Amino acid sequence: MKKKICMITGANSGIGKAAAIKIAQQGHHTIMACRNPEKGKAALSKVKEVSGNGDVELMIVDMSLQSSIRNLSDAFLSKYEHLDVLIHNAAIFDITQKIATYTADGIESVWATNHLGPVLLTELLWDALENSIQGRVITIASKGLMAKPFLKVDLEDPEFREKPFSIENAYYQSKLAQIMYTYWLAKQGRGNHITANCIRVPAVSVDIAKFSGLPTILKKVYAFKSKFSLSPEEMASGYAYLATAVELNNVTGIYFDENMKPVKPGKYAQQDQEIENVMNLTMKYLRKSSGEI
Repeated sequence: MKKKICMITGANSGIGKAAAIKIAQQGHHTIMACRNPEKGKAALSKVKEVSGNGDVELMIVDMSLQSSIRNLSDAFLSKYEHLDVLIHNAAIFDITQKIATYTADGIESVWATNHLGPVLLTELLWDALENSIQGRVITIASKGLMAKPFLKVDLEDPEFREKPFSIENAYYQSKLAQIMYTYWLAKQGRGNHITANCIRVPAVSVDIAKFSGLPTILKKVYAFKSKFSLSPEEMASGYAYLATAVELNNVTGIYFDENMKPVKPGKYAQQDQEIENVMNLTMKYLRKSSGEI
């Protein structure tokens, strides 16, 4: 087995941390890209301990801030010439959030973190992925999109500046955009041995204690739902499979469910022109912020 260099964003807890453990257990060099240094250091120690692999490192990034993403890219490229696997796990979905919040870049935080951040990081690390024998980009979507069959990316107001904010709509819009980005990216990667695939995550057990403002009744609802949810470790097995399975070396542009079976999103997300519209909008955000990607 050839040792891979794998980067996982949002790896200090939940599925990201569990995936870091599983990938490190296979002997790969695992980079945990985390926002909080303290939590990141604690998670790093745990991943090394559980995996038995000391070849794990922590890098700091706030995926909502383009300057932080650029700093991560610079830090990575100063140490490594290639990247084999990039897993875009980091995302925000604070079920207690009632109003839109905006980042220091002036962008709505869910849109910035869950969609724009992954696109920018991939663009910045593209040459490193090309330098891999077989680079892989893995994006994350949500099974909850099945409950919103008519949802589209709002090309005029993706940041909820003119319409009422909904954390659910903001989150699912960002995840829909990530599916469309995966299809777009798969086309860009053909011919240069980079694959792009997306995994659909169903309900996964979460630590409700993180949501201190959640009403008691909702805490009870989520506690009940958790009984029927996958564990982070179960879901992380899918991440690790997409990251390392030899049989997926030439598989690209696939939307996988939690059982690693190909599935299809709604027709809107598969339409070439709609995908192009979303990506044109996405690239405008990135160019506006920096002058160029």
